[in-house]
Amino acid sequence: MRRPVALVTALVLFGEAVGIVLINAVLATVAENQNMSLAGLDPDAMSTGTWVMGGVGGLLLVLCGLIALLAGARDRAPGRFGRLALIGCAVVHGVLGAVTVGLVGWSAFAFMMLVLALLVLTLLAYGPETRAEDGVSDGAGPAAARTPAGSPSAGAAAGLGPTAP
Repeated sequence: MRRPVALVTALVLFGEAVGIVLINAVLATVAENQNMSLAGLDPDAMSTGTWVMGGVGGLLLVLCGLIALLAGARDRAPGRFGRLALIGCAVVHGVLGAVTVGLVGWSAFAFMMLVLALLVLTLLAYGPETRAEDGVSDGAGPAAARTPAGSPSAGAAAGLGPTAP
């Protein structure tokens, strides 16, 4: 189940990246054509800033999409940088979802929460992997399966030690 979630997350993030770039391109073109300024700011600076913001936002979304795509394709958890990037992307989607409710409407909020849910599902599905050198496993390993329940080594196989001296 975790592979399809990561792949869908990647596809949604790629689509969102295209949408962010297109929206910022329209805003930059409108600001340039209308010669609009904000508090006396140069209209060319407004247009250039909007283009840059769209490009950087799209690039970050593509990066997060690539991280999710690689996690789904390899069926392995992303590394530390990948997890931090996906967590940051999830936080941004949560904050922007709260802002869009008042500015854009409930449909935009629902989309932002859908993307947030996909990011969180991807992060939870590819949780931190256990390491063999730590001696921690996800389930009962072969040693626990072979040890009889009443033997003294049964507790040791489960990671429990003796309680009395």
